[in-house]
Amino acid sequence: TGEWDWICLSPKKMKLPTDEVYAEANELKMIVYNKDYFRFAEEQAKRVGSHCVLYLQPEWSKRDKVIPMIVDYVMAHPKWKVSLQTHKYLNIP
Repeated sequence: TGEWDWICLSPKKMKLPTDEVYAEANELKMIVYNKDYFRFAEEQAKRVGSHCVLYLQPEWSKRDKVIPMIVDYVMAHPKWKVSLQTHKYLNIP
């Protein structure tokens, strides 16, 4: 119902969104648990429109391990941007 101003899509391997939402997504936010998730992120990026902003975000519990991998990946693949859950760093629930 109604119109959406912005659609942030964050697919999970075990629960993918419906096909039609990919074309509507303004933002694709992929949570990275380990290096295998970069492949999943690229697969999902192929399904969104060229207008969609692409983000890689560390899984909070794995952040110390995956942040360096994300930074390296973004440096090598500049279509991606880094996303962080700032509220968690600031200890805001």
